[in-house]
Amino acid sequence: MTEQPRTPHIPSKPSLDGLEDKWVRAWDDDGVYRFDRTRPRGEVYSIDTPPPTVSGSLHVGHVFSYTHTDAVARFHRMRGRAVFYPMGWDDNGLPTERRVQNHFGVRCDPSLPYDPDFEPPAKPDPKRQLPVSRRNFIELCERLTEVDEKAFEEIWRRVGLSVDWGLLYTTIGDVSRMASQRAFLRNLARGEAYVSEAPTLWDVTFRTAVAQAELEDREQPGAFYRIRFHGDERPVYIETTRPELLPACVALVAHPDDERYRELFGTTVRTPLFGVDVPVVAHRLAEPDKGSGIAMICTFGDVTDVTWWRELDLPTRAIVGWDGRLAADPPQGVPADPYGELAGKTVFSAKERVVEMLRESGDLDGEPRKISRPVKFYERGSKPLEIVTTRQWYIRNGGRDAGLRAEMIARGRELEWHPGYMRARYENWVEGLNGDWLISRQRFFGVPIPVWYPLDEAGEPRYDEPITPPEDALPVDPSSDVPPGYTEDQRGRPGGFAGDPDVMDTWATSSLTPQIAGGWERDADLFGRVFPYDLRPQAHDIIRTWLFSTVVRAHLEHGSLPWKGTALSGWILDPDRKKMSKSKGNVVTPIDLLREYGSDAVRYWAANGRPGTDTAFDTGQIKVGRRLAIKILNASKFVLGLGEVRQEAPVTQPLDKAMLAALSNVVRDATEAFEGYDYTRALERTERFFWEFCDDYLELVKTRAYGDGADAESARAALRTALSALLRLFAPILPFVTEEVWSWWRRGSVHTAPWPSPAELPPGGDPAVLAATGEALRQVRKAKSAAKASMRADVSRAVVRGAEVLRISRPDLAAAGRIADLTLEDAPADLTVDVVLAP
Repeated sequence: MTEQPRTPHIPSKPSLDGLEDKWVRAWDDDGVYRFDRTRPRGEVYSIDTPPPTVSGSLHVGHVFSYTHTDAVARFHRMRGRAVFYPMGWDDNGLPTERRVQNHFGVRCDPSLPYDPDFEPPAKPDPKRQLPVSRRNFIELCERLTEVDEKAFEEIWRRVGLSVDWGLLYTTIGDVSRMASQRAFLRNLARGEAYVSEAPTLWDVTFRTAVAQAELEDREQPGAFYRIRFHGDERPVYIETTRPELLPACVALVAHPDDERYRELFGTTVRTPLFGVDVPVVAHRLAEPDKGSGIAMICTFGDVTDVTWWRELDLPTRAIVGWDGRLAADPPQGVPADPYGELAGKTVFSAKERVVEMLRESGDLDGEPRKISRPVKFYERGSKPLEIVTTRQWYIRNGGRDAGLRAEMIARGRELEWHPGYMRARYENWVEGLNGDWLISRQRFFGVPIPVWYPLDEAGEPRYDEPITPPEDALPVDPSSDVPPGYTEDQRGRPGGFAGDPDVMDTWATSSLTPQIAGGWERDADLFGRVFPYDLRPQAHDIIRTWLFSTVVRAHLEHGSLPWKGTALSGWILDPDRKKMSKSKGNVVTPIDLLREYGSDAVRYWAANGRPGTDTAFDTGQIKVGRRLAIKILNASKFVLGLGEVRQEAPVTQPLDKAMLAALSNVVRDATEAFEGYDYTRALERTERFFWEFCDDYLELVKTRAYGDGADAESARAALRTALSALLRLFAPILPFVTEEVWSWWRRGSVHTAPWPSPAELPPGGDPAVLAATGEALRQVRKAKSAAKASMRADVSRAVVRGAEVLRISRPDLAAAGRIADLTLEDAPADLTVDVVLAP
């Protein structure tokens, strides 16, 4: 669709109301944003669009960041590129499961059989959830996400996202499951994926493992308890925030240079209450200035315990179970009598009882010292994480391999970062990795790990001999599908097989969005036209998760980056300058804003947020955006209502040429800004010129433009030329109002019209002519305002003095200011105007 002028058809009362419904439908019908897959890779601009999590509703922060991406997509489309701009729904994982549990009042119990006739309770009670089979639970997840996805699509269309809706995918659909399982199997075949039984960060509420990237520190109240251990020569006092882990204690540790404890290294002490002998050991991670300088090592209280346990080759005395309660039986070597008072208790209740017992035994020295300290939480969890020993799947990411870590750092340096300083966050994350990427989750609505295990004659899985499916059988679900060479009746029987019960972390699938959307291994032609992508847009807070994991997967599978560059958006802040998030309950949903102010107004506010910069939610700026959109309508009506203009009509007058020269500079600046992903600067330059165009130039040439002859035709030609360029400059940010005005006088869509170029604007103008004439007019108006006279009041005489007066367009200033006698006096000073109003 190309720009073709035609006779204007201008509404008598232009309005923003209803533009969204009108143009969303028209764009869809005309396929304006459909990807042209016949174009070669060099003419394609491909975007790895973030698939929003489908678990409730979108909030205004989503509109903020997705508007940024859409503006970039529209710019490149107008620059002649075939834009590959897909949309996906991230609909698997914990957020969806939790929403389904609360919405339907159910919980998943994999031991239950499938009920094909199951219907959820008519009046669900989230506090008394009904157990259902895994398959029933997954069906409810699919039912609810389908409803949410329709609502999401409706909002995105109303916002004006120029995605190709024919490229829609979901992260739980067959295509995504196939890609995710294929990538995993290839990682496994190359030795990049492995299973390991090891201490694991564990969320006791969701009963699932948690990866390092999903952690967050939350400040929590607590206390240090000073506890006496019994030595042969003297007591040893430790200070701990977790006395409930005393039965899990396997050693005491101090720094090797700490003179206070050097004589104890190699000896043993006895734990209070339980009387278990534990060694006193030395390790560099012990902190002499923390507490008493000596600490107990428990299995496991925190990640430092894991390091000490592994490096010092200590035994395991695990007591905390998957449910966050202390195990029913004591670990080996711990007497059953005192432990029995703790068995089955939550860690909180166990702590209270241990403190009581320590007081009774005299082993608690003084009163607890209250503190506040950061505690590890799962980012979506509500209880502190525990560390339990579990069997989990991992993908190598450089956390345990210095060579691979260096390769990941190098990949980050190949990537173009917008803004550039965000690369430091990536490097800090990679350099701080302390383990490989844990990808397995003990949940239900996710991509199954495509592995079975043979069972020995005792019915025990042989984890070191996993059975994998051929790639042409994907996707598979080991809980219901049978591995090659077996039959269903061998499931769970000695000599038979067992399916891996776990699913992959949602990031393990989301890290493959370039491959999923681009047709990897299912559409080689498409994949060759879009990969590596040009852009990954995303929020800065998930550099460590989504961005890094996607780089890892592309590096391992393709030996390249997944994209050439990344553009990072900031957060939206509430009035208290806190990040808006669903978990904090401070989000604003966008639909009411879009209805009240219009989509262009909301997009205008969003585009004022620079890349990587946190931005306050501000309805005041949204109102400014609406006024701008209305002004575009009204100014366009005026310009197009002046009458026809010959297509070859020349622009001859100095003021007209000056305006177009100034506009040429704006086009150049806006283009450069967009090429650098600075859509905010592009908008600022365009908007500032537009208001000067309306306030100064329109007023200056209005009288001449209404007239006849070559001078009038020059004005009308300049006005239309400027309007055409301005509509295209605004189009990436304000798609609805620009398309509406474009349709009044042009064929096709403004969004497929060519981006304006300085070469299309007449050369030879001097922007200073417009600046000087506009300033003189402003001063004439100021004088009229000071005299409380109408702007249409006549001026009998005006004298303009200053260094720039000879640039002023005398006839246009006289006409606009209604000046009978206009004198221009050259003087080495700033421009001033003396005004005498007509009596």
